[in-house]
Amino acid sequence: MILFFYNLALILALVASAPWWLFLMVTTRKYREGLPQRIGAVRPLDGGEGRPMIWIHAVSVGEVLAVSRLVQKLDATLPHHFVAISTTTRTGQELARDRFGSNRVFYCPLDLPWAVRTCLNERTPAMLILTETEFWPNLLSQCFRRKVPVVVVNARISDRSWPRYRRLRPLWQPFLSRLTAVLAQSELDADRLKALGCKQVTVAGNLKFDVRAGRDSAAVTLLERHRGQLRLVIAGSTLEGEEAILLAAWPEVLNTHPDAALVLAPRHPERLAAVADLLDRSDFPWRKRSAMGSAPLAPGEIVLLDSMGELASVYSLAAVSFVGGSLVNAGGHNPLEPAQFGVPVVMGSHYANFRAMVVALLERDAVRIVRQDELAGSLVALLSDPEKAAAMGERGRSVFEQQAGATARAVAAIESILSVRRAT
Repeated sequence: MILFFYNLALILALVASAPWWLFLMVTTRKYREGLPQRIGAVRPLDGGEGRPMIWIHAVSVGEVLAVSRLVQKLDATLPHHFVAISTTTRTGQELARDRFGSNRVFYCPLDLPWAVRTCLNERTPAMLILTETEFWPNLLSQCFRRKVPVVVVNARISDRSWPRYRRLRPLWQPFLSRLTAVLAQSELDADRLKALGCKQVTVAGNLKFDVRAGRDSAAVTLLERHRGQLRLVIAGSTLEGEEAILLAAWPEVLNTHPDAALVLAPRHPERLAAVADLLDRSDFPWRKRSAMGSAPLAPGEIVLLDSMGELASVYSLAAVSFVGGSLVNAGGHNPLEPAQFGVPVVMGSHYANFRAMVVALLERDAVRIVRQDELAGSLVALLSDPEKAAAMGERGRSVFEQQAGATARAVAAIESILSVRRAT
């Protein structure tokens, strides 16, 4: 009955909003790409013939990065299975194809009954693995009907979404109670998931602690060649409003440290034009990473990182890092990307989406949480005391190392479930 009313509301909402979605599809590429797959067409995959499929759904870039090591381990541990990956966003799709090969990457269907049914009929997965809290009633219901085990990895309920989930518990409980296994990031996440009706919940840790970014990328090579003796401040995953805050703080940094340069990496590629316009209106010299040319970086110059998938490696060059989404109320982004390289991390106070990570770093004095008016002072202080900054960075690296192991626990759980299923 719940599913009937959910589908009725979904279809009514789709009909009512159809003109708006048609407009977006005509005017914006990201809403057009993959549309046939989203509404039920099934893209053929290569290489999986004769092997049961493990379907991993990773919504966007962050989830694709999180499951990267898990995919590698499953490939090695379960060679008789075919691991396929779906995403929701265009940027996630591009990164997944680059990381895993386009032959096994596809767009996840919208949670429409006919689209989900067609996808499952064609894919016939042996297991569905969801990341974090990507729960969709039709997808779950159709898997349960087919007796496809559903495992949730890296499961979490953020502070922001917890009140909403709690209010909708009667809707979610019939679905969540039937999940085969839920591997939570932390004890708090496990408690929240149990309260919503999940039964098979264990704390496995965060997959992102196992993702080790390489230092090799074209951006790293370019920046190393161009920076000379300049020290780099890397500001990653910035959201609207944060670039202006960073530019306002930049003169104070340069007054004390004229040997600094800034690398600015907006979170969403579609905002690059707006950030470029903001830089054009500033008094600072700047250039795009895609148009570096041959001239060395000038003191105080800003590089706009307009490439995808290179930020994690670029953090390895930082004297100090700022992790965005945290000075505005957006829940923050992943502080482990710079911490894994021993780079000191500065963030704003909005980090609810990565609370467990930030708390672990705070307990070791491995991150600075600042208000907007404290940003410049914190950057200056870390640049002024390289020894203190290096020690702080090493504490962050040790947190990263100590928290590893979630991937191995996830692989063990998946193997066990598949073994039981084969036996029955």
